[in-house]
Amino acid sequence: MTYNRPPFGDPGVKTVYKPGFFGLPGYHVPMPDYPISIKENFWRAAKRHNPVWVPNSSTDIQGTMLAYTNGMPEADFTRRERYYFTDWFGLEWMFVPEAGGPMLKPGFQLMDDITEWETKVKFPNLNDYDWKGNCERWFKTCDPRKVTQVNIGLGCTERLVSLMGGYTDAMLAMAMEPEAVRDFLEAFVEWDMKVIDKLCQYLPLDFVTYHDDWGTERDTFFSEAMMEAMVFEPTKKLFDYIHSKGVIIQHHSCGNIKRFMPYYIGAGVDFLQIQARANDVPALKAQWGDKIGFEVSIDPAQDKETLVQNIHKTVDTFAKGGGIFTSVAARDPELIWDGVMELYCYSRETYDRELEEKQRQAAETKAAPAVPAFPGMEMPAAYI
Repeated sequence: MTYNRPPFGDPGVKTVYKPGFFGLPGYHVPMPDYPISIKENFWRAAKRHNPVWVPNSSTDIQGTMLAYTNGMPEADFTRRERYYFTDWFGLEWMFVPEAGGPMLKPGFQLMDDITEWETKVKFPNLNDYDWKGNCERWFKTCDPRKVTQVNIGLGCTERLVSLMGGYTDAMLAMAMEPEAVRDFLEAFVEWDMKVIDKLCQYLPLDFVTYHDDWGTERDTFFSEAMMEAMVFEPTKKLFDYIHSKGVIIQHHSCGNIKRFMPYYIGAGVDFLQIQARANDVPALKAQWGDKIGFEVSIDPAQDKETLVQNIHKTVDTFAKGGGIFTSVAARDPELIWDGVMELYCYSRETYDRELEEKQRQAAETKAAPAVPAFPGMEMPAAYI
């Protein structure tokens, strides 16, 4: 079936306002007439079981940073000058507008000996923060039909690196004091699970993004042996806990991380957010796409014809079997409209053909037709 692409400004199409991130202006986007709920379709995409369209973060997802859910100190991405702030672990940071984010204040180091972490590291008391008030204020601006996402910030190894003053001492600690590193990571995960509890208490949480950079653009920071000895089990414990809450997981990782793909999958990651310039993402999709999903980017364009071509290329490369979400970015309101509608319609047509082929094969083998199923994790009622 071919779906109608309504022209820009069609009065029969509803629009919603999409706030901008990091101080950028927001914009209006069209909302297609979805045949199932946005949340159910996102769940199907995450679990790679018959999504109806490719989820579009511009229309389907509303997200915020952890700081906005509790009021903890955090970088102000709207500012355009360098400045310093202290985070809730007592670490000193410098916001660098040229880089688009914060870095540890040069020369700052909380500890240089990981064996001292039990006396040096002060885990924040979560009850010191106004989770209820901050979550309620933010969610008043949200659409309950959309997927609610929180970026929970630094993961296990990133927090280790920040406490040790940078990668040099952190990697030396992993090499020389693996038991102490493992003990710290396990303690961090226990604390992070309480963060998840707070979020689930005060928000209808559907989706978290977990930041843990595991590589440079050349290769991973540490070996598979170190992964297995220290990082994997604490990470999997946290992800199992997040999944037990009915929440989908996206793992953000910078660097060339292809050697760690089995560990992402083993830990239960639903979506990977990785650098296209450091990884051959189409090749990773081809090899691992039946086991893990990817957030992917659509190449920007200055005209409709090119944007449509880029959308088709992205869908054709990544959409097979589900396990993909993306976004449409453009400066021109008409281009945004055309891109949103093309992504929705073209991906829906693609998935219609895919489901028809599954049903044809099932009929030929006299097997049951393909239906949504969610192995290892039941779809919450809120998604239906």
